[in-house]
Parts: sequence; structure tokens; C-alpha cells
Amino acid sequence: MSKNAVNWDEQGRWDASGAWGSRNSTGRKLDLAHWQSRLDTLRAEHHVPAASLAILAGGRVHELASGVLHRGTGVKATTDSVFQMGSIAKLYTATLIMRLAESGELDLDAPVIDVLPEFSVADPEATKAITTRMLLSHTSGLTCDFTHDSGRGDDCIAKYVEAARNVALDCPPGTALSYSSVGYNVLGRIIEVVTGKVWDEALKDLLLAPLGLTHTMTLPEEALRFRAAMGHLGEAGQDPDPAPAWDLMPRSAGPYGRVIATAGDLTRLAQMHLDGGLAQDRTRVLSEESVSLMQQRVVDSPDKWTVSADGWGLGWTLYDWDGVRGYGHDGASIGQYGYLRVVPSAGVAVALLTNGGGARELYAALYRELLAELAGVRMPKPFAPPARPPVVDLAPLVGTYRREGVVITVTEQNGAGHAVYEFVDGMKDFSEPLEIDLVPVTETVFAGTGVGAAFSEDYMPVVFSTLKDGTGCVYIGMRCGPKTA
Repeated sequence: MSKNAVNWDEQGRWDASGAWGSRNSTGRKLDLAHWQSRLDTLRAEHHVPAASLAILAGGRVHELASGVLHRGTGVKATTDSVFQMGSIAKLYTATLIMRLAESGELDLDAPVIDVLPEFSVADPEATKAITTRMLLSHTSGLTCDFTHDSGRGDDCIAKYVEAARNVALDCPPGTALSYSSVGYNVLGRIIEVVTGKVWDEALKDLLLAPLGLTHTMTLPEEALRFRAAMGHLGEAGQDPDPAPAWDLMPRSAGPYGRVIATAGDLTRLAQMHLDGGLAQDRTRVLSEESVSLMQQRVVDSPDKWTVSADGWGLGWTLYDWDGVRGYGHDGASIGQYGYLRVVPSAGVAVALLTNGGGARELYAALYRELLAELAGVRMPKPFAPPARPPVVDLAPLVGTYRREGVVITVTEQNGAGHAVYEFVDGMKDFSEPLEIDLVPVTETVFAGTGVGAAFSEDYMPVVFSTLKDGTGCVYIGMRCGPKTA
């Protein structure tokens, strides 16, 4: 036994006995000292100021931390440090919705307007067609990037949904997957109307308290009770600097992007789903039927690279690793990035929370090793064009594509594909137009280059597909833009 090996109790806390940690589902012992070393090494290599890692294996949650929460102050990261988790908040909102549905308080297949008569989109027929189930699976057609700061009051989500009235759809309801934060804010408002509580309170009472999640919260004043990670921004390959402010998201972003937690607490949420809806003290939070329903594929994902999604369930991103099924979610706020992966066949869940730098590269390198060791998973290689890109007929793809706030113009220039990604309408001041060169990967999948600081990857997936009615569309950033000309 290595002298550096450690032993952990049921919550993954340090025990000085010097023994190994728990066994995973394959019977192999979990060498936590090794994974601490790998976390330290990869975090430094990819210029990530701090990282918190939680591993559920053998029925135990083990927690590790590395680096500093703030490069300006040098405060060290610990396992009880909290991070902003961005879109991982959607998992909490989806779980709350399923609690209400199984209790009979909500019908997933009824029109949203049955619960929220004030809800509407630009198309009256679409308004009547959109259901809660569509919102959960990102198939409602509602856009993602509608931004509105409705203040700090308890009515902020209601005001946000009111401000989003008559917003244009990315695509018709039920015709395609299009990632939607607006849809999850509508879900948050549904939770408020059904429970009579603001979303934050419903989250605490119906989910956090039953699960015993003492280091999970929604508001900055609550985060100040703990060691809180500062987001960092900077150029790739360099140590980043602290972001201009700790929190740049409005309170109304809660249901789609504003949950703050430790990696351990996030993993305990995943553990409840792995355990068929039971909390650690055996309190039932969800029925087994609801847990299973959330993991069933509702829609395939044409873009399998931006967030590694093969499909979508009711809240969960779904993965297929060479026949090994998994689920999870990614999240990002200003300079903070989180990754959750669950492998039900192995009883394994892994959560990584970070505060800047090459977080995605850290995630890819660490999870490739961890999931292979713990669950026999072979993660796909990083997205990139082949050494010899195929020759593609670009003519059927050339044209103009539009979704709410964005126009994408695809042209052929000297035999090569090119796209201009332009922000319009309410998003016109968000950024200058992005010039994207399109390198073929397949006949419909391209590696976008030259996108600059707007995207963190070396290559941005640009994926051409069709809606159910045969209309062409293009995916950039998991958002669907139908062809208009």
C-alpha cells in the first residue's frame, strides 16, 4: 500500500488511518491519493485556478480539491468550497417539476397555458401546443438567449416570463431539439404557481432539505457563508485573472442557471437519482418511475459535440459511450464551469467544478481516465476535423439561417465553406459578427475555426440537420437555426 493512500468515511471526509478508499462496482479499490495527484497535475497544466472533484463509487461520495479560489487573494480551495454551476441548475428545476408531476399537481402533457394563462410566444398556435414535457426536453422551440434582469424581488421570475411574452421561437414546437434557458425559466414559474412558493424556497423545501444538501444555495448572500470560488477569465494557455465581479447573473436566472454548490452536494443529487429516488437517509424524494422517466431519451441530438450530448431526456443530457449508457449535465457562468457524469451500470457519478482557465481540457483529460478506471467507459476523442477533410458539396447548405437574436449566413468561398454569425434585434450589441471558416468533418458536420474568444474550443461544431417538416437548419452552440433563404 502506498504511504500516500487515504481512507474516507461515508461522506468522503479525511480519515488518518492511511487505508484505501472504497471499492467501485468492478471491485477495484479507489486510490484517492492517485486521483488527488492527477487533479493537481492536470489543473496546473491547464491553468485552472481551482477545481473541486467529487466521486461516487461503491456507495460513497469522496471529495477532493485543488488550487486557489481567487488568484488575487490566494485563498485555497477546499472540499466545502462552493462554485457557481450555471446550467446544471436545470437538473434541480427538472427534478422539482417531476416531484410535482408524480404527486398529481401537474400534468406534463397539458399545455403550459393551463397553468400559466399569461404564457405566450410569437405564434398563437405554438402557444397552445407547448407542454411542460417539451420544456423539460428542450423541444418546445423556445429560444435560449433572451436576457432580462427583472430585479432582485421575489417576483423576478414572474416578471421575466412576462417580459418574454411573444418572443420568437427558434423552431416550431416538437420539430427539433433547441437548447432553451427561457424554457427552464418558464418551468421555474410553473413551480412557483403550483407550490405557491418562490422558486428558491420550493427548491430548498422540496429538494435540498430532503436530500440534506447543506452546501447548496441560490443567492450570493447565502454563498458568503462559505468559501466561494471566484470566476476567472483570460487567454487560452495562460493563467487567467479574476472576473470583474463575482456574480453577473440576475436572480431571475435561477431556474436555468443559478444554483451554487459544492461538488459533493452535486454528486449527492446524482446519488439520489442512482438510488431510484431515495436520499441517503432513505427518504423518498422521487418515485422510481419518475427517476426512470427522466433518463429515457425523448430526442436525439444532431450536435453530439458541444456538450457531448447523444440525446436528451427530461432534464438529463444523455450519453452513449460505445454502448455504455450515461447521463449528466454541463454548466457555465462567468468564468466558472461544471461537469457532471453518471454511469448507472457502474453506480458511479463524478462531478467537477472549476473557476476558469482551460476547464474543458481539464475535464476531458481527467474524466477520460476516471471513467475508464471506474466504469469501463471510453470517452470520445476531442472534436476536430480529420487530417484529410472529405470533399463536400456545399451548395445544399448555402443560405441564411435565423433564430431569435441571431442570423447565420453560410456561403461558399473558393470551394470552402464560410459562416457569418451575427447578433441582431435584442442581442445586436452582444458582440461583433463572428467570421467562421467551416472545415468538413462529414457531409453535414463541420469544424468551425476563427471564432475567437466567444467560444472556448479549438473547433466549434457546426452541424446541419433538418426539422421534422424537412426544413433545413444549422446547430451552433446546441441552438437550432432554421433555414430562411
